[in-house]
Amino acid sequence: MTETMWKCDQVRAGQLYNRMMFDTRAEAVEFMQRMQQMEPDQMFSIEAIEAKQIWN
Repeated sequence: MTETMWKCDQVRAGQLYNRMMFDTRAEAVEFMQRMQQMEPDQMFSIEAIEAKQIWN
């Protein structure tokens, strides 16, 4: 496991719809691009977070 995780949030109508965690930024971007093609009405954001914020 890496020290940095990548969080990808999907937002629909101003509400958090889904949150996925990825080991690399490339995985998060690939997921976001696939989802944007299937569900263009959703907003996506990718953010780097420290793994220790998720697990102790």
